[in-house]
Amino acid sequence: MPYPRVFTVFLATAICLDYVTPFVAGAACEPIRLPMCSTMPWNMTKMPNHLHHSTQANAILASEQFEGLLDTKCSPDLRFFLCAMYAPICTLDFQHEPIKPCKSVCERARAGCEPVLIEYKHTWPESLACEELPVYDRGVCISPEAIVPNEGAEHTPEFPIDPINGNCRGPSDGQCKCKPIKPTQRTYVQRNYNYVIRAKVKEVRSKCHDTTAVVEVIAILKSSLVNIPRDIVTLYSNSGCLCPPLNVTEEYIIMGYEDKERSRLLLLEGTIAEKWKDQLEKKVKRWNKKISNQQSKSKPGHSDPAQKSSKNNPRQAHH
Repeated sequence: MPYPRVFTVFLATAICLDYVTPFVAGAACEPIRLPMCSTMPWNMTKMPNHLHHSTQANAILASEQFEGLLDTKCSPDLRFFLCAMYAPICTLDFQHEPIKPCKSVCERARAGCEPVLIEYKHTWPESLACEELPVYDRGVCISPEAIVPNEGAEHTPEFPIDPINGNCRGPSDGQCKCKPIKPTQRTYVQRNYNYVIRAKVKEVRSKCHDTTAVVEVIAILKSSLVNIPRDIVTLYSNSGCLCPPLNVTEEYIIMGYEDKERSRLLLLEGTIAEKWKDQLEKKVKRWNKKISNQQSKSKPGHSDPAQKSSKNNPRQAHH
């Protein structure tokens, strides 16, 4: 069943998740490439998924076994449930693990489709067991009925291709509304950006629903998964709106995410682009140093110098 692609998910804990806002715990969010999930109301995921597939390529191969079952239309919830397992929604609000589908979604899918499996001498897969999934009113989970349009949007409009210039007919730039995010230390730590660069914007390109920014990298303040050259690079968005917005010829400090599989730098809603200031660059360097120090202290084998001093000086330890 089709769902509106502009949406807010209302979870059991009354938390709202905005569309395409990524979450990160190491690797960044990445656009969904599973064919069976192209109609889902989210378009960003993160590996490994709930079935421990480390890449989307592995997830695609494993999910192909359900193509025949989907064709039977045994349950309107089957596709949603499978996609929530194989390509879970990616959001900044849950950085440690992907959100699971609700137990009720699994039970509805199994109730409709298990009889078909039994008819062909198969059983419901143990890897998709419903028993361990969260209950809607006692945990965080996702279900079709929890998805409603955002701010009265009833559907995502179709923007037909203009046969003359190949561009989409769609909303003007004036209709793009980007929520500004201030570059504070708290935000920087919580959102765990993969890359931070100082860059000058050379060009902003829009074609159909895809918008990209071509920038010249002046300095690399942080990189995690992708080798960033001090050269001309492209920043990839996943919508017709460039959020955060960038102006050509301006210099920015850009904090964003990386797509390791495609070696791409992503510029998504939820990332930061602030006009470059020397003071902000120094702040980022301080934040990186502080995070690095905290991480080194938490590594196994690290001991407090004061504790070492006490061990080496028995008299001091007794005082």
